[in-house]
This record gives sequence, C-alpha cells and structure tokens, in this order.
Amino acid sequence: MSSLRIEAHPVLDFPTPKKVKFFFEGKEYEGYEGEPIAAALHAAGVKMLRRSPQKNRARGFFCAIGRCSSCIMEVDGEVNIMTCITPLKEGMQVKMQKGHGTIKP
Repeated sequence: MSSLRIEAHPVLDFPTPKKVKFFFEGKEYEGYEGEPIAAALHAAGVKMLRRSPQKNRARGFFCAIGRCSSCIMEVDGEVNIMTCITPLKEGMQVKMQKGHGTIKP
C-alpha cells in the first residue's frame, strides 16, 4: 500500500525527520519519529483505531487534539493512551484496546 502522506507541496517545505519502525497488532510499520502515533497509522492506511465500548462501533482519527477519545489505544502495555497526541518512538508496540482497557498488574 502506498503512503497517504503529502510528499511534495508547491509552496510548503517538509523537513524529513528520522524514520522509525513500530508495531501495530504485531505487524511492523514505519513512521516518522515524533509524529503522533495515530498520524503514522493513518498514513499507513490504518483507519480504525478502536471500537466504541458500548455499541462496538468503529472509531478512527477524529479530533487530533486529545479531546474525543476516539484514538485511545494500548501502547507499550499501557492502556488509554491518546494516540493522536502521543509521539511515535522506535519499537513502540501499539494495540487496539478492547472497551475501556484492562490494567495489567
């Protein structure tokens, strides 16, 4: 699948940050270090980030400012992480979260 990123623009200049590898549901992906996790997933074609707890409806990248909870996921074993405002780092393990998440001891 090709990237959904804007690669070139007639007016704006995009600096190229460092590419990093991360894992979503066990599958390896690439993104740019420091970009929001949800943005990296969206650019890779991942549109559904979670399902609503009550009606099991698909939720995706929505507000992008950490206000709506549509992007809450499990990141490196920690639940309820707002991926629209959490910077991507090398080797992150990202998973869809079921319902409100389960805190592991």
